[in-house]
Amino acid sequence: MKITYKGDYALKILLNLSLNYQKGLIQIKDISKKEDIPIKYLEQIVLILKGAGYIRSRRGPYGGIQLAKAPEKIKLGEIIRLMDGTTAPITCVSKTETSNCNDIQRCPFRNIFVDIREYINNVVDNTNFADMVDRVRKMSMKSPDYTI
Repeated sequence: MKITYKGDYALKILLNLSLNYQKGLIQIKDISKKEDIPIKYLEQIVLILKGAGYIRSRRGPYGGIQLAKAPEKIKLGEIIRLMDGTTAPITCVSKTETSNCNDIQRCPFRNIFVDIREYINNVVDNTNFADMVDRVRKMSMKSPDYTI
């Protein structure tokens, strides 16, 4: 599994919105500054997240974005797959991609790669953004240098 900048930024955007859940709309420029995401790239990611139903937006001087679902309803795995595709470490063990590998039946590494895929899926599919909010809050209590 490889998480691209697009995937990483999407996770950061949703975490930022989760930390501010039920506080109203957040302006895109504020997220851009806080998360150090170029504004034009952030806007592209927001469109994908909005199209998939994870966020809603309002235009205008009092506009912004907010979560369309509660943080506990959004799993990290959903966002990773939306932005970056499969979580498999190699194509031959992907559930969604096809492989032209001729060694699938006799490959000694295939079962290891399946185990890795399943471990990754277990973590990202059982971690939601409410869990991440809890992690961030615990981190900020432990380290005064860490800001929310």
